[in-house]
Amino acid sequence: MTTLIAFDTATERMTVALGRGERVFAHEGEGGAKASATLLPAIFALLAEADVTLADLDAIAFGRGPGAFTGLRTACSVAQGLAFGVGKGVLPIDSLLAVAEDARAAGLDPRRVWALIDARMDQIYAAEYEHVDGRWSTRVAPFLTDCEALAVRWQDDPPAAIAGNALVVFAGRLASADAALAPQATPSALALLRLAEQAWADGATVDPALALPLYVRDNVAQTTEQRDLARQKRGPDGARPSLSEGGARSGAGAILSSGARAEP
Repeated sequence: MTTLIAFDTATERMTVALGRGERVFAHEGEGGAKASATLLPAIFALLAEADVTLADLDAIAFGRGPGAFTGLRTACSVAQGLAFGVGKGVLPIDSLLAVAEDARAAGLDPRRVWALIDARMDQIYAAEYEHVDGRWSTRVAPFLTDCEALAVRWQDDPPAAIAGNALVVFAGRLASADAALAPQATPSALALLRLAEQAWADGATVDPALALPLYVRDNVAQTTEQRDLARQKRGPDGARPSLSEGGARSGAGAILSSGARAEP
């Protein structure tokens, strides 16, 4: 009986899920800076609820990013520390792939999916994945972009489906055309757990020392000029769409809130 735990803190939501055979346990809470203090207690609470010890785990999965730098470091260090402590392997999984899987599980049908999450600074973390015969593959690896660059990229190859909170944050600016949309999709731990089960079956565990975050942004600090330019792109009042307008749903067993946003 396979026993795995998965967690993601790449956005403003912290999610944890544990699977033991057919039984699944899940927890959701605030992410961001708070995750560094709340992730471990949430993990141990879920282990206790499932009557599982760390030694019972077959592997530990975490969302490796891209996403909030602090959140990525938190998830990675916790996964490494726990795995080192009990001699287990680690399954680092793209957080954007979890967005695509979250959308698929909620009913998004097209097999090719662009996963997009807000990277702040008027930018987007993006990747394209393909789901064929029950398995995901990467068509375009995660990268940092913006609405204008995506529009140019999609001119010759329009997206079949788009998932992620960037659809809400950049509403009206993304050239979505006739694509199927899943703005509520997030890198939920439940999606990560499903991906981790396949990765475990494939023998994809790595040594904890080799489990590293996925950073795609090199420039973290914005200059005054960059901030002014970003405000100009958003409009004269600098307003951004409220994520609550996206009709997001929450709950451990449903698509988690699209209020999750990446931050530098």
